[in-house]
Amino acid sequence: MIHWDEAGQSCAAKWHSENGIASHKKIQIGDDTLTADIAYRMACEGTAILYRGDFQNARQLLQALVRRVDKPSKKSKRVDRIEKDKTKSSLDTFNLHRLSQSQRARILGMLLIQVNADHTISLRRAPDVVQACLEAYGGQNESYVISLRELLGVISAHEWRKKGVPILARDDEEIRIHPHYGVFSPIRGEYVELVLKAPLPSALKENSTAFDIGVGTGVLSIVLAMREIKKIIGTDQDDRAIACAQENIDCLNLDNQIEIQKRHLFPEGNAALVVCNPPWLPARPSSSLEHAVYDPDSQMLKGFLSQLKDHLLPKGEGWLILSDLAEHLGLRTREELLAWIDAAGLKVIARLDAKPQHQKVFDKTDALHKARSQETTSLWRLAIFGNTH
Repeated sequence: MIHWDEAGQSCAAKWHSENGIASHKKIQIGDDTLTADIAYRMACEGTAILYRGDFQNARQLLQALVRRVDKPSKKSKRVDRIEKDKTKSSLDTFNLHRLSQSQRARILGMLLIQVNADHTISLRRAPDVVQACLEAYGGQNESYVISLRELLGVISAHEWRKKGVPILARDDEEIRIHPHYGVFSPIRGEYVELVLKAPLPSALKENSTAFDIGVGTGVLSIVLAMREIKKIIGTDQDDRAIACAQENIDCLNLDNQIEIQKRHLFPEGNAALVVCNPPWLPARPSSSLEHAVYDPDSQMLKGFLSQLKDHLLPKGEGWLILSDLAEHLGLRTREELLAWIDAAGLKVIARLDAKPQHQKVFDKTDALHKARSQETTSLWRLAIFGNTH
């Protein structure tokens, strides 16, 4: 619960944070008379602001906070210059970047909005967010408080879910994936292209089965179905991902081809093709929303590799889709990856590469630009060592 004083009375509501932020201890009421400079000072000092004015003014206040937090002072510019001089590795740059992003999120998360139990907002000019909040949070029995920044993320996710992400064309029809809130969206198309282009293993001719480990939105299972693989089993541990994948599969009438199971890594049995697109960066996620990006100690990657041999049919292949960004950031070496493949009794029979085209690759102001500009996404075709292809 979150507690505050308002109009001489003690008030309370349920606190909700997808980023795992603890409920704030110091809260003050803010309205349309609150200036951005005062709000910024309060946020930096650890005081959260529960907004009671006009919703659109609250959005403008958040934008003003963004401008202030992204505009470093002269002192911080000097500190940045000193830190840059001291930084001698990409890993240091990455760690400083994550620290900076964490501090930024903390400050911007100090502007709060109260939402009613029915997901309505009792502020002037508040948008209709009922469906967006239902999709993200489900039904609620009581009023709750969230950060405005998180609420805007929920609204954005709802729009992406309605609009969808185009992934490929079939019979002059554009196939779209509709990502749910909290499920990684397939907006980076290069890895989808790799799965579309890679030559299928010969084992599929005798047994047309595939596993999709970490199914997410279901995008890769759907691509495999488009490539006429008859039976695909997608697995995931996350309930949101399972619901998202199932909805996308149902919308495309592929439920006879694709089955979704809640499992850690592999389903029972063996397949001619096993595909996995694990989180690409071996670091600790700071929230539940980051689990698709960060894989602590490469646990999922190493788990996939170590168990793959036990789930492949003779002459079958495992397709590992992985960016080398972690290598350019100093988080993992190519030698480590190859050693894990070798220790798992696997061999690399081919590798297909693609250069990312997303905006951050070309953004020279991005703190990680040097590493991003060198990034390559690869599809590693793996087979059991000793098997002939």
